[in-house]
Amino acid sequence: MRKIIASEFYTLDGLMSDPKDEMEWVLNIFSKDVGKYEDDIYDQIDTLMLGRITYKIFEGYWPQALNNPATPEGEKEMAKKIDQAVKIVFSRSLKKVDWKNTKILNEINPAEIKKMKQQKGKHILLVGSAQIVQQFTDLDLIDEYHLLVHPVVLGIGKPLFANITSMRKLKLVKTRVFSNRVVGLFYEFNTQ
Repeated sequence: MRKIIASEFYTLDGLMSDPKDEMEWVLNIFSKDVGKYEDDIYDQIDTLMLGRITYKIFEGYWPQALNNPATPEGEKEMAKKIDQAVKIVFSRSLKKVDWKNTKILNEINPAEIKKMKQQKGKHILLVGSAQIVQQFTDLDLIDEYHLLVHPVVLGIGKPLFANITSMRKLKLVKTRVFSNRVVGLFYEFNTQ
């Protein structure tokens, strides 16, 4: 069965972006081994799930990076992976998308998501998209959480785990300290 993996850049105080949805704190200390983690996780998936805001950020960069001669080779490889992946965007306001392999879903239908998990293929990656992560968490749809905790406190911004309606037990399966002092916490959803 395919897994849904939520991979999130995260601050020590539990935020995933500042109030303007900017993440300079990630870009300022991005390292090769974090890039390798990203490269490896994208090798394991063939479907990418995004909320509208994250989709717009991705759409504004990755398609152009693919054909831009100034794009570093490693980023071009990532751009290829993202471009080839099926992209599912959850949005009530988006009516049309131009990026290939992209589908808009106006609502989260748990039965439909569970069917996707039963289909053949690689895993499904959910990145950014705090409200989608929150809703998927409430619906017990996420199998793994990869939290890359950055050594920064924002104080104000967008929390990843706001509005969760009941406790979820997770099992820590791995930790990793990256060269830029980011700590990776890798959890599985504990159904017991």
